[in-house]
Amino acid sequence: MSASPHTVPDAPGAAARWPVVVTRDEPADGPLARALRDLGLTVLSWPVVQVLPLADPAALAAVLRRVHEFHWIVFTSRHGVDAVVTRLAAPAEGVRVAAVGESTAQALRDAGWPVSLVPEQHSAAGLVAALEPCLSPGSRVLYPAGSRSLPTLIEGLTTLGCIVTRLEAYRTVAADLDLPACRALVARAAIGAVTFTSPSAVHELDRLLGADCFEQLLSGSPAVTLGSTTGRALAARGFPCALAAPATLRGLASTTAKLIQLRA
Repeated sequence: MSASPHTVPDAPGAAARWPVVVTRDEPADGPLARALRDLGLTVLSWPVVQVLPLADPAALAAVLRRVHEFHWIVFTSRHGVDAVVTRLAAPAEGVRVAAVGESTAQALRDAGWPVSLVPEQHSAAGLVAALEPCLSPGSRVLYPAGSRSLPTLIEGLTTLGCIVTRLEAYRTVAADLDLPACRALVARAAIGAVTFTSPSAVHELDRLLGADCFEQLLSGSPAVTLGSTTGRALAARGFPCALAAPATLRGLASTTAKLIQLRA
């Protein structure tokens, strides 16, 4: 069944006239939607990707049983964190943990995991650069990744001489939208901003709407992204974006609210 572009009712005000699209895989009252609503914004829930558990988690469980063999575990999303911390109470002694950004780091801390490193530049390339002084040839790195994860992290760490084990921890699949309703909103120029938290969300919204409709949407509504990797996915399509500051869901909401206020 296709997901409708569900509107979450919000506080009245001029900014509420400009609804914000949330492409993230979360319910209509999820954390990003709540953060936007707390700022008086109206939310359109357009989850274009779904994050699903592995059909067969046996390989994941087998690698986690020998986690003591690794020097580092690196996380690039909260979904990777969720998949691991539900199966492993804490990293083995001597195994250090890195997170690509503050949202991912906070998910680890909430689970009681220590975080040794968060790069200033919240991207896979930034994570590689920040890790470089801590690594040596032969360092063993575990990377719990999604089924559509980009190769940037693995390529960067391999270039440094690391032995990287990419462990598929979750699946990312395309979701359905009520496309006639979404396209009608785009045609009416009735959208205030579009938020993206992953390159896959950029790709899927582009694919679902079609190139012409996607261009019309982002030509008339600013895009806001959680990190520079997602920003580059938009730049590759010729669209500018604003980066969330700070790079958290709350930061994404507040950055979006500032842009909406300029339109209100």
